Amino acid sequence: MSNRDKNNEISPIREQISQQIKNNVSGKKGREFWRSLEELSDTEKFRDYLHREFPALNAPETDPGMLDAGGRRNFLKLMSASLAFAGLTACTRQPDELIVPYVSTPDGIVPGKPQFYATSILQGGVASGLLVESHQGRPTKIEGNPEHPGSLGGTDLFSQASVLQLYDPDRSQAVLYLGDPRTWGDFLGEFRSAVDGQRTRQGSGLRILTENTTSPSLADQLKQIQAEFPQAKWHTYEPDSRDGARMGVQMAYGEPLNVVYQFDKADVVFSLDANFMAEGPGSVRYARDFIGKRKLTGGSSEMNRLYCAESTLTVTGAKADHRLPLKAGQIESLAREVAGQLGVSAGAPGTLSAEAKKFAAAVAKDLKAAGGKSIVIAGEHQPESVHAIAHAINSALGNAGSTVVYTDPIESNPVNQWASISELIADMNAERVDLLLIIGANPVYNAPPVKDARSGREVTFLDAMKKVATRVHMGLYNDETAAQCQWHIPQTHYLEAWDDARAYDGTVSIIQPLIMPLYNGKSAHELLAAVVNQAGKTSYDILRDYWKTQMGAEFDQKWKQSLHDGLVAGTALPARPVQLKADWAASLGPVRQGRSEIVFRIDPTVHDGRFANNSWLQETPKPINKITWDNFAIISPKTAADMGLAGNEEPYHATAKMIRLINAGKTLSMPAWVQPGQPDDTVTVYLGYGRDRAGSVGSKLGFNTYSLRTAGTPWIATDNVKFEVGEGTYVLASTQEHFNIDASGIDTDAFIPAENDLTARHIVRTASLEEYRKDPKSVHHGAHTPGKEMTIYPGWDYTGYAWGMTIDMNACFGCNACVVACQSENNIAVVGKEMVIRGRIMHWLRIDTYFKGGTVNPEVYFQPMMCQHCENAPCEVVCPVNATVHDAEGLNVQVYNRCVGTRYCSNNCPYKVRRFNYLIYGDWDSPSLKNLRNPEVTVRTRGVMEKCTFCVQRIMSAKIEAEKQDRKVQDGEVMTACQTACPTDAIIFGDINDPKSRVVELKKEPRNYEVLADLNTRPRSSYLASIRNTNAELAGKNGQGNNHQG
Repeated sequence: MSNRDKNNEISPIREQISQQIKNNVSGKKGREFWRSLEELSDTEKFRDYLHREFPALNAPETDPGMLDAGGRRNFLKLMSASLAFAGLTACTRQPDELIVPYVSTPDGIVPGKPQFYATSILQGGVASGLLVESHQGRPTKIEGNPEHPGSLGGTDLFSQASVLQLYDPDRSQAVLYLGDPRTWGDFLGEFRSAVDGQRTRQGSGLRILTENTTSPSLADQLKQIQAEFPQAKWHTYEPDSRDGARMGVQMAYGEPLNVVYQFDKADVVFSLDANFMAEGPGSVRYARDFIGKRKLTGGSSEMNRLYCAESTLTVTGAKADHRLPLKAGQIESLAREVAGQLGVSAGAPGTLSAEAKKFAAAVAKDLKAAGGKSIVIAGEHQPESVHAIAHAINSALGNAGSTVVYTDPIESNPVNQWASISELIADMNAERVDLLLIIGANPVYNAPPVKDARSGREVTFLDAMKKVATRVHMGLYNDETAAQCQWHIPQTHYLEAWDDARAYDGTVSIIQPLIMPLYNGKSAHELLAAVVNQAGKTSYDILRDYWKTQMGAEFDQKWKQSLHDGLVAGTALPARPVQLKADWAASLGPVRQGRSEIVFRIDPTVHDGRFANNSWLQETPKPINKITWDNFAIISPKTAADMGLAGNEEPYHATAKMIRLINAGKTLSMPAWVQPGQPDDTVTVYLGYGRDRAGSVGSKLGFNTYSLRTAGTPWIATDNVKFEVGEGTYVLASTQEHFNIDASGIDTDAFIPAENDLTARHIVRTASLEEYRKDPKSVHHGAHTPGKEMTIYPGWDYTGYAWGMTIDMNACFGCNACVVACQSENNIAVVGKEMVIRGRIMHWLRIDTYFKGGTVNPEVYFQPMMCQHCENAPCEVVCPVNATVHDAEGLNVQVYNRCVGTRYCSNNCPYKVRRFNYLIYGDWDSPSLKNLRNPEVTVRTRGVMEKCTFCVQRIMSAKIEAEKQDRKVQDGEVMTACQTACPTDAIIFGDINDPKSRVVELKKEPRNYEVLADLNTRPRSSYLASIRNTNAELAGKNGQGNNHQG
């Protein structure tokens, strides 16, 4: 039975949830902290789920080979037979490979010792600096480059997962002509003939389509082509183009400019639907700078303040001190309201609620008080008018040149990309194009249709492209666009190619390869060189020749230094003085608002679809809703209740009702997800799914929301928009209710707090800044921590190293970089959607999301949760074979060869952080994926329990280096994978026996606490409570934010 055919009618439980959602919306009091609408509604089925010791057995379609869900007693009887095998080692499948030693070791390679090289990844054409770990010529792990201004050592989940894309066996592996393998030489022969035909016509029939690029050397090549073919056209298109931002700054200042925000200098930030910590150029750096003003360590009691009005609950909005859920079409009205209160003439705002006007007044007052130490930032998917208003407000406040810096554009071709792709479609449809080069883009999948000027009908990119005589596609995959071109050229991955690009501030990064092209791919440089009869030049030659002209006489020294540093020193673009146009507001039209709207957003895990075949990203739970392997339509609880759409019925999966979306005559049915904090009458959909040719992982997943998009309304559709209840249901895999720790495994009422409330367990601790200043220990009010002497275990004197961790919840914003970094470092397997539904996801680290308040506008808190390495570890005492034990440095270690799979340890772990290999999940057959694995970490197999090790392999490596130098490991020499990946420095690891270590200093902070300390497990990991800098004029009665909607 298909997902859509299951549960075609709303069950009584779903109706009960729907009614309880209505009650909560109408003001019925519920829990203070909650993880899902089901928990808030407190249904009988959810209570039953909480009291089951093995909730995974409640998963749908229980495997016939699994034990009946009926009884713990039967389970224990059957599993106790494992004691007979206690003396045996685990049965492990090893790859059948012949090990061949080096006859002569290559220079620079020490077997077993990794090397690191500086390079950069391109996201939207903008560079973010990386350090890549390489084991004997194999890139295996991505780290941030601490010297690069775009990252400062941090990363995001896309950077972390990019190494899997390198080794993806589904990557394009050969030059293809009409689907048949050819050689590069075959292509050049045909291609020269087509190019020569354009020379006599000055290139009038030549079109080149690229994604957004900031590469100086690639731009130089394209200038050479345009000089040789003056009538040729270079088009640029990204489905998540920043046209609104480009056009907005031009509207305000009269010229295209790049905007750089200095969040480390801002005391007040006002976000107009901008998810600036997770989207757009500079997001990694912006997250670091913004969170750096919220650390509250070392005695500091000063914080910045963030106001956020947004159409979808994002990770940025989750960190806001005050958040206003607002329809995307009303953001401009709010911007005009704030502008008016600051004396900036921006026209009359549209209709706003009293709550929204109150919000605007408080924002304006705070911005005015902060003066030139504030930032107003607009979301990149907002129209140019909102961006122009934001620039005008920044100018009036004195932010321009201070916290908001303007430079020349970093893009090599700073055009309106929607206009550019529309022009290309029109030219192809009019048969003005004879030779089309598509480099990296996939417009057949993601380009919008345009209206034909003569017939008035819509023309798709594919319809128009079929009229082009010679079509050439270069890309990493044989994707939807490649299938419609005569020639397809495999493109090199960024870890295989020489390239350059600019960071968000204009700093040039040199991208150097760490491995030869796995599939004889070619770079964009080499393809463009063939256009001007330079087919013999490599990308290295092209790059080096260009920078010889830029670096001058000291080229050799500067080149080597640039390769070492990963950037060209002194290339950041200088700040430009700017003057707001006197008539900037003249082009502002009336505010357009619709009753209902559809908002399109880039997917948090697969982006615009380019990462659809990356299984690490597919299985990474999306922030806020924790859904994997799918996209969906986000609606508010009230909208769901009004439409008769209930919330989730099962704790381990979501049987979602289908919703039919209609935009300008286009229709798409997809599952509806009820999400707190979503504005009413607004449906948000993620792009990037519903692909036909993504690869074996990503094809046929989810729904193609590009089919709803139009060129006129690429991000916000308000005219002719409807949504209605669709037919059937669809099963979504959400991990939000997996691994509950508030009462799991506890069956005695005496130990269950009142109402099983998360607040009573004190899992999440929080306070307002005002409360914190009055009493720093106010975050622990009501909490109980047993004395260390209260234990039946014998003590242990940790005289050497004693490893521990502290996580600052004020700094964590749920970006998932740590989750993917842990997976990459520790060879963690992917299990697939069906296994996720069964509760078998293998991630060693998860990010728990907690809500506080009502469903309309709850506060959101993120809590990374991994093995806590308890000194009184409950898992250790129940293992019958000593597979989980404590070492002399306080680590709770797992001995894989001893494990016989009783799973007693997982049952007894109150933090629910242990993962069991029910099956052989790893891919042992694809040769390329064998190169991906970290050789310092054992690859586990079926029947073995696993968990976080505090990256023990990194600890051992640092200890070996220290012993060679006859010294102790210094603070900061051991950094876990999650720690190095974190863009905001939220995770600190070190030796708690070192009184000068950062981790010890943080554990002395008044905000420090241990989760479930009342169980006396004495975890080595602790947390710093979250603090919000609330405005008394907007704060609720509890002093912690508001719960209103515009």
